[in-house]
Amino acid sequence: MQFKDYYEVLGVKPDATDAAIKSAYRRLARKFHPDVSKVEGAEEKFKGANEAYEALKDPAKRKAYDQLRARGYRPGEEFNPPPNFSDGQGFSGQGGESEGFSDFFESLFGNAGGARGRRPAGPRRGQDVRARVQIDLVTAYQGGKQRLTLRDQGGSERALEVKIPAGILSGQQIRLAGQGSPGAQGGPAGDLLLEVELLPDSRFELEGRNVLLQLPITPWEAALGASVAVPTLAGNVDLKIPAGSNSGRKLRLKGRGLPGSPAGDQLVTLVIHAPVPSTDAQRKVYEDMAREFDFDPRQPVA
Repeated sequence: MQFKDYYEVLGVKPDATDAAIKSAYRRLARKFHPDVSKVEGAEEKFKGANEAYEALKDPAKRKAYDQLRARGYRPGEEFNPPPNFSDGQGFSGQGGESEGFSDFFESLFGNAGGARGRRPAGPRRGQDVRARVQIDLVTAYQGGKQRLTLRDQGGSERALEVKIPAGILSGQQIRLAGQGSPGAQGGPAGDLLLEVELLPDSRFELEGRNVLLQLPITPWEAALGASVAVPTLAGNVDLKIPAGSNSGRKLRLKGRGLPGSPAGDQLVTLVIHAPVPSTDAQRKVYEDMAREFDFDPRQPVA
């Protein structure tokens, strides 16, 4: 196992006051709480802050840890507690719940009367289980319920109905309390952490909470202006195309993206499609246009 510098984890100096340590822990706990944080690796950072605070908040544990740290161990360095060190320094027998903490913590602060590194014999919370749930873009927009089947390590399956909050993004997690691994000795079950993956959509793309759409229009709609029906995640809406529009022009539908604070918009990119003439009359229309318009799109604009 590796040595951990709990002061470095909390971002405080070794001579920090108890109040400073408590304040640093609260700041990190708010920042990385897995129920609210979107930071990558937030859950591990949250657990690390909990473990560091557990080691430093108690004066006896902190004194014993400081004595060990003074021996010059560095963070990440391979660590094995010196023989009989805990007996003389007061590491064992400190009491307290170490469930979910690292082997390093347990090797130092094992439960009272227990062997080094041994977990408490009483009730223990089950482990969290991670899985992935795939949803389409419409479900991400409006929220809803989705059924999924989970298979445990023993091969048995169970079905769950998951509530999808409106506005959820790829990579975010849904926590189902008590749906993880069973606890031991009557302890509570762990949680189920579902990572959301948004499936590709044939019409829309996402850019943050903004929804992107390419809208085909005719040359006369672009030249003369028009009002056309545009698909959104909530259904069709009318969009006014300004006269004189070109391909690539972007129009914004405010608030038509994914819900949030603030909600995203829908950005519509115009793409002019010219029909291919199939009759003499249609070809004549193009010939008349070529004579009537003194226009060369390849020439620089004056």
